[in-house]
Amino acid sequence: MSIDFVVHDDGDSVGVVVVEGIEAGQTLTGWIMDQNKTIEFAVKDAIPIGHKLAIRDLAINDTVIKYGEDIGRVVATIQQGEHLHVHNVKTKRW
Repeated sequence: MSIDFVVHDDGDSVGVVVVEGIEAGQTLTGWIMDQNKTIEFAVKDAIPIGHKLAIRDLAINDTVIKYGEDIGRVVATIQQGEHLHVHNVKTKRW
């Protein structure tokens, strides 16, 4: 089995893409490391290697969790399989 993205913990809301060439509509396999289990779903956007994707739907003002840590606040609704970046997530620091 090929792994396309990794998630550190089941409580995380994002995974990190670990392969090149992810295109909208592809079905990806992710590995949730802490639980040693896999998940699958279709992505809605092209996502570059090293970038984040939502592993569940996120509403405006939800907290984004990566590696078990709060990394920001959702500023535009994000669906499972969408790219997370500066257009839909902002830091809570300022």
